[in-house]
Amino acid sequence: MVRGAGRVPEVRACVLTVSDGVFHGEREDGSGDLLAERVTAAGFEVVDRAVVPDEVGAIMAHVVTWADTPDAPELVLVTGGTGFAPRDVTPEALGPVYDRRTPGIDEAMRAFSMRAKPHGMLSRGVSGIRGRTLILSFPGSPRACDELFGVVEPVLDHALKLLRSDPTEHL
Repeated sequence: MVRGAGRVPEVRACVLTVSDGVFHGEREDGSGDLLAERVTAAGFEVVDRAVVPDEVGAIMAHVVTWADTPDAPELVLVTGGTGFAPRDVTPEALGPVYDRRTPGIDEAMRAFSMRAKPHGMLSRGVSGIRGRTLILSFPGSPRACDELFGVVEPVLDHALKLLRSDPTEHL
């Protein structure tokens, strides 16, 4: 086996759903459920899930609490609030949380979305790193979450190894 090859061991993930409707019990959490399923199928452990309304303070508080604990998860997935609607504030909440941005991930997700349909260019999803936690945002649509997780999944192992300072292979 090549040194550093294989899955990152013991990756813990959290899923945050940003939705007024889900928070108030008016809708099911299809996107959060889908992301939790995809993360588990990718071999990672979902250690926490939460739902918050479309409010900057609530989004920031959850993400910061998760990322700043001594046993912080390696991966946080946020779904919802990335569009143009007045209450879509996820990018504004996540921007100040990041120590470093990961624009290549955002670009890849948007490029895929735009190939699927022109409205993909309206996504304002952002991603970045806080400490040793990779934080990715997804649209609120289960279908979009499924497709876009497929876009990022091939790079997650390598990205998480780099964040943990684990040995990696460079091709």
